[in-house]
Amino acid sequence: MNVETAMILAAGRGERLRPLTDRVPKPLVPLAGRTLVDHHLERLAAIGIRRVVVNLHHLGEQIREHVLAHSPPRLTVHFSEEPELLETAGGIRSALPLLGDAPFLVVNGDVFSDFDLARLLSGPGPSLAHLVMVPAPPWVTHGDFDLAREPARAEARAPLALGAAARLTYAGIGVYDPAFFAGMEAGVLPLRPLLDAAIAAGRVSGEVHRGIWEDIGTPERLARAQARHGP
Repeated sequence: MNVETAMILAAGRGERLRPLTDRVPKPLVPLAGRTLVDHHLERLAAIGIRRVVVNLHHLGEQIREHVLAHSPPRLTVHFSEEPELLETAGGIRSALPLLGDAPFLVVNGDVFSDFDLARLLSGPGPSLAHLVMVPAPPWVTHGDFDLAREPARAEARAPLALGAAARLTYAGIGVYDPAFFAGMEAGVLPLRPLLDAAIAAGRVSGEVHRGIWEDIGTPERLARAQARHGP
C-alpha cells in the first residue's frame, strides 16, 4: 500500500533555541531561503503526498496561518491541536483519526535534509516502522540505534538494533504503520520507549542517509546550517 499521507511534527517549544523561539516557532525558522515547514510541504507535495497533518502547540496559530497561506495548492492540510504538549508518540497517537488506516510518513518540523522522501512511499514493508538514520553528529555523545546487519547495498533496508555503542541517530524522518501505536492510551508519551520495544521484537527497520541533514536544535546549529545553506 503506497503512502499518501504525512505528518509534520511542529508542536515543540524549542527551549534550546530560545530566545528566538519565544516569538518564532521552530518550523518557521528560515533556512536556505524558505522556512523549514515550507521546505517540508514542498518536498512532500513533489513526491505525490496529498494529505498532510501538522500538530500544533507552541505558537500554533502562527504555524497554522503560515501553512494555510503558503502550502502547495495540491496539498490538503489538517491540524491536530495539542492543548497539552504530548511528546512525539502522544502527538502522533492523538492525530491518528486524521492520519487514517494506511502507513504514513512522519517528518520532524525542525530538521533540514536532502533525503529522498520518495523512498518511503512503499511504506514500512513487513516492519511496523522504518526509520531514516544518520551518523551521530558531534553533539550526540552516543547514537540511538544501529543496523543489526550491514545491508548488501548502502541504500537498502535492514533491521534496527539496540546497542550502547550505537553509531547512528534517528534523523526525525520515518514511515509508520498505524498498528505501531495500537493499544497506546491517549496522553503524553515519548517515542523512544515504543521504538525500543519494537526494535527488541525485530519489528523496526532502518536505512542510513549520508547526505545533507541538519538538526536545528540550538542557536549554534542554526547558525552553522545557515552558513552552509544560506539564511
